[in-house]
Amino acid sequence: MKAVTFDGTNVSVAGVELADPRVGEVRVRVTAAGVCHSDLHVIRREWDVPLPLVMGHEGSGIVDAVGEGVTTLSVGDHVVLSWVPNCGTCRYCLLGRPAQCEMVANVVAPHGVLYDGTSRLSQNGEVVHHYLGVSSFAEMVVVPESGAIKVRDDAPLDVIALIGCAVATGVGAVRNTANFVHGSTAAVIGCGGVGLSVIQGARLEKASVILAVDIAQDKLDLAHKLGATHSLLVTSGMDVPAEMKALVPQGLDYVFDAIGKIITTEQSIAALGLGGSAVVVGLPPTGQTAQFDPLVLAEADQRILGCNYGSTVPQRDIPRLVDELMNGELDLESMISARRPLDEAESALADLNSGAALRQLLLP
Repeated sequence: MKAVTFDGTNVSVAGVELADPRVGEVRVRVTAAGVCHSDLHVIRREWDVPLPLVMGHEGSGIVDAVGEGVTTLSVGDHVVLSWVPNCGTCRYCLLGRPAQCEMVANVVAPHGVLYDGTSRLSQNGEVVHHYLGVSSFAEMVVVPESGAIKVRDDAPLDVIALIGCAVATGVGAVRNTANFVHGSTAAVIGCGGVGLSVIQGARLEKASVILAVDIAQDKLDLAHKLGATHSLLVTSGMDVPAEMKALVPQGLDYVFDAIGKIITTEQSIAALGLGGSAVVVGLPPTGQTAQFDPLVLAEADQRILGCNYGSTVPQRDIPRLVDELMNGELDLESMISARRPLDEAESALADLNSGAALRQLLLP
């Protein structure tokens, strides 16, 4: 099959062999794959991942084959791919926290393999690794059964690719991680695909104020379309927390860092009102540290919350988000800046890196 590979230096579109699904696995013909900042972390070598690999972790498609023991999926099912193919049996899965699945954290993600510790991908007889158990920049994928979430057949198969990462993460950050209280105030730093999804999540959870913060006016304009009530265009030298507090004098109950740079994490904490929660949604490079004043945090009864995949329960949350899309409660089409063939993956990544694009879809 055709797939987008990364060897540590080059992003290439090449022929890759894909083995048949084994016990508990399914093969999915990919309809669309979203291009995400997490893919940029890989090619910038900011995350330690096994190489070479097939890129991509956000996608959708149609089940093409099922392995032995699969009970929840059949050939022809429409699915959204999840990069947390939770095992369902570890301590965290049993506690209802599949986003922290031990199988994903200790086997699938760090080693670029599936449950049995091996890869279904190869090239010229050499192993090629899976990325986050998905590798959606390809014509087909083999994933664990729990990594393909069945959804309704009438949903647009290209658009719902975004639900596999950006939307599940953003809306989940509001609903699951923050446990957002209706009527609260919120701010979102960074209005890319995840940040815009956070804004939509805050709108769905009936925030009284939604402040969008970004360096690009066009992204702020789109944020208003998707639910923001206020906006702040960041300029060089601006005291961002002070400006945020001035725009929301009643205090910010939740501030979501949808970028993951150290400066934006520190700004999120500094902008909080009394009893507020800073939610770190964007993922920084490995090994970086942020600073905050713990006395202020304690006296103001504030919280700093880490958010992995929106604390999502994929089997519960992804079908719900698809229903909300079909009911007109979520606008995902406005977040898509381009649809491109798989051969343009490198250009799509460059456009994302430059800030020229929001969410782009690769269509194998």
